[in-house]
Amino acid sequence: MEPTQALLPLQPQATATVSTKSIQPKGPTTNLIQTNSITMITTEQIKQLRDQTGVSIMQCKKALEEAGGDMAKANIILRKKSGELAAKKVDRIFSAGTVQAYIHGNGSLGAMVELNSETDFVANTEEFKTLARDIAMHITAANPKFLKREDIGEADKKAAREVFDGEVKGKPEEVRNNIIDGKLKAYFSELVLLEQPFIKNSELTIQSLIDTAVQKFGEKIAISRFARFKTLEY
Repeated sequence: MEPTQALLPLQPQATATVSTKSIQPKGPTTNLIQTNSITMITTEQIKQLRDQTGVSIMQCKKALEEAGGDMAKANIILRKKSGELAAKKVDRIFSAGTVQAYIHGNGSLGAMVELNSETDFVANTEEFKTLARDIAMHITAANPKFLKREDIGEADKKAAREVFDGEVKGKPEEVRNNIIDGKLKAYFSELVLLEQPFIKNSELTIQSLIDTAVQKFGEKIAISRFARFKTLEY
């Protein structure tokens, strides 16, 4: 009879482990850019904002992040920043520019404008020339009388004041003056080029259009002069 062998203890069976990592879905996915907040900015949003404003991809991305993905707010943020940037460049000197024209319809109406920049590098780009042509087209349609408010002569102010003064007769002097000042501001804003709403985008004035161009090109840009022509009108 063989000696009894000692029984070996049973070894515990290995248990299967399940990975807690999430499984990535296969197939096409939307390109997303993770921001520090919950908001996800898509590359499509950035492209759309860039198409609307013409500013750099990085500036569009930052504006969308600041706006929480809201396209309208991002546009406002970019306009505000473009105005601030333009103000910083106000002391820079112009050394280049372009003269562009727009002739409407059968050739009986048109305008010319001189748009200045700091360098030939910017002035010679097709985008800069297109901007000047757009402004010339606006001048043709909107018929501004002055480039900026400072160009309004005292005779023009006096004539307009006399007209509006007759509309508020009988009111207290302080009230009358406030009303006249408001009417004068509204009246001349329709005649001053830089204050007119841009005909291709009424949300922009010509001044904000220029400010956006400053942000886009990185140089000081300004309209130096313009002229509008109509046959038999002198």
